[in-house]
Amino acid sequence: MNHSFGLAIESLVAVLLVLTICYCMLLNKRLKRRRADEQSLKATISELITATEIAERAIGGLKHTVRDVNDNLGNQIALATDLSRQLAKQLAEGDAVMRRLSRIALAARPATAPEPEAVTSDARSVAAAARAFSERRRTNGIAA
Repeated sequence: MNHSFGLAIESLVAVLLVLTICYCMLLNKRLKRRRADEQSLKATISELITATEIAERAIGGLKHTVRDVNDNLGNQIALATDLSRQLAKQLAEGDAVMRRLSRIALAARPATAPEPEAVTSDARSVAAAARAFSERRRTNGIAA
């Protein structure tokens, strides 16, 4: 009985060793898959890091460009505002000059009352003469 009992225990140990070896092979396959997945994940992470760095540089460049454009537009708006003020002032001065010229033209008229249409045409002729005068002044540098 001693002999058969030892044989039974040895057989049971052999079966358990075979099962352990099979289980170890199964675990080895799973570990290989995990390592392959880990390498793939590392490659993906490195690609993401590279893409993130590129995106950060691009965002930095865009911020710089936006700052430059904002400064440029601010300067242009300031210049346009100044020009608008100057033009408004010159238009007001031109309007005052036209009123003075109209008063001078009305004062130089004969005492008889002309027809209303003649007054309109006189105002137009005064405006045309003023334009011609200013054109001559611009081309020659002095009034002729």
